[in-house]
Amino acid sequence: MERKEAGGAREEEEEEEVWSKETVPRVMKIVSTKLPQRDLISLLLVSPWLHRILISYPSLWLVLDFHEMNNAGDRLLSALSLSRYRHVKEIILEFAQDIEDKHLELFKDKCLNSLQNLEYLNLNGCQKITDKGIEAITAICPSLKVFSVYWNVRITDVGITHLVKNCKHIVDLNLSGCKNVTDKSLQLVADTYKELESLNLTRCIKLTDGGLQQILLKCSSLQSLNLYALSSFTDEAYKKISHLVHLRFFDLCGAQNLSDQGLSSIAKCSKLISLNLTWCVRVTDVGVIAIAQGCTYLEFLSLFGIVGVTDKCLEALSRFCSNTLTTLDVNGCVGIKRRSREELLQLFPYLRCFKVHS
Repeated sequence: MERKEAGGAREEEEEEEVWSKETVPRVMKIVSTKLPQRDLISLLLVSPWLHRILISYPSLWLVLDFHEMNNAGDRLLSALSLSRYRHVKEIILEFAQDIEDKHLELFKDKCLNSLQNLEYLNLNGCQKITDKGIEAITAICPSLKVFSVYWNVRITDVGITHLVKNCKHIVDLNLSGCKNVTDKSLQLVADTYKELESLNLTRCIKLTDGGLQQILLKCSSLQSLNLYALSSFTDEAYKKISHLVHLRFFDLCGAQNLSDQGLSSIAKCSKLISLNLTWCVRVTDVGVIAIAQGCTYLEFLSLFGIVGVTDKCLEALSRFCSNTLTTLDVNGCVGIKRRSREELLQLFPYLRCFKVHS
């Protein structure tokens, strides 16, 4: 009896040991990958045992997210001084407070090796960062692939010069709202990033046809191009767009100088699945029919606010894009008549969202 009890006790101990050394760590690793960074850090304080388990998994410490946080510059410096973040791949500072050039310059001095593997850097809304900060941070991020500086009016061509000099592998670049960037930056980007896949130039108001043409000629891997609220580009700018054979997402909202001629050039991008022509007020049925005939994989199309289109273009879209189109916005298109849901589904059987004028 005593032997049986002793054997049972040993089995329980072994099961407990397996539970604590194998099962619990495995479960914690799975659960921890689903937790926000702040909760993950809180778990470190629960017990020394849990701290050891979590620290032992490098894959849990590849992201630093300080978006909308106060004192973000000092927080980031403190985090990068910890060994667990020595392989960090993603840093998010979107609309973070208290992040300035001085912090980025300190990274260069104190965190040189910590950012060698960094691939993603989001500085959206960090309006105290200038070209000096861009110079400092890009100098220690040679592996950077995604760089976003949305809504920063302090960055100029000088900052972009440092970016292309220091980071040769960018595939996703967001310069939305960088109003002091000019064609010189686009020339640098076009010459350096032949493999660029996504480019956002929203409200970069100093750009001209010449700068855009450099991108169209040399960045043939582009899949997404956002030219939202850029009314300065003319049809001339789009003549070379057929070079973008992989283009799938194109936002031209507010392109007030775009006419049917330019749209006929864009129609050569046969792989387009999303096209935003909101407030492209010079466009007529002719241009939209060209799009329907050339872009037969379209899933999303917005013609919002275009008074020059009629049911003719709708018929062409039905003929060529009915098997793919799921979202069609014709709000404000007074030349397109109202239709019942049944009538719409006859034209576009896969349509999920259809917006008409009131």
